[in-house]
Amino acid sequence: MTHPSRTPVVVVTGASRGIGLAVTKHLLEAYKAKVVTVSRTRSPELQALSSDSLLSIDCDVTDAAALTKAISLGVEKFHHLDGLVLNAGTLDPLGTIGNTTPVDEWKHHFDVNFFSLVTALKAALPDLRKSEFGGKVVFVSSGAAVKGVAGWGPYNASKAAMNSLARTLATEEPNIISVALRPGMVDTEMQNQLRQRGAEHMAEDVYKSFVATHSDGKLVNPNDSGRAIAALSTKAPKSLSGEFITWDSEQCKALL
Repeated sequence: MTHPSRTPVVVVTGASRGIGLAVTKHLLEAYKAKVVTVSRTRSPELQALSSDSLLSIDCDVTDAAALTKAISLGVEKFHHLDGLVLNAGTLDPLGTIGNTTPVDEWKHHFDVNFFSLVTALKAALPDLRKSEFGGKVVFVSSGAAVKGVAGWGPYNASKAAMNSLARTLATEEPNIISVALRPGMVDTEMQNQLRQRGAEHMAEDVYKSFVATHSDGKLVNPNDSGRAIAALSTKAPKSLSGEFITWDSEQCKALL
């Protein structure tokens, strides 16, 4: 495929902090991309990136009409859509299946972590199909997708569903590259939540392992996993479509 002279246009959800903010920075700085960010709030760090290459839209991803409109506004401003980074998500609710997690909270969790993905894909696919770069979708997943961490029922299930959605999209849309990525244990607000609230919901040894990873300075820097996601959203090869890979895998390193 011959790439056009223009720079890519990428939508990033959940971009106000953490991984999403890091992805946005890398896209703007390393790839000179046009970026549309979609997040509930606009952090000072995101505001500081303001430029003609960035369109930031305040939007709750569970509002299907607003999310669809946000993606439409991005295409209207930058005239193209080449990549979609599905990063917005929640850990809540923590709690066991049998005792402390009401079904309504599971439903809300899936509205954030899964059904918003379907909404975004439906809105983005017509333009991703037309991308001269070859459309790309990066699903920011988790090791929880293939594990059963006690107390994380909704999160485990929604990330597994995300991986399934990525695989299905790869088969349904052969001209769009769809990749699910495990970003590692990243130093974000989610990890802080686990340290603050996880003890009452998780097995003691698992909880202590999260605390120790933080205290030992072994959490992944958001910039590192963000760099890998930015590369995938612009350069992921066809061979990765439908795959679930880790941020520091050889496949990712080859793109950096």
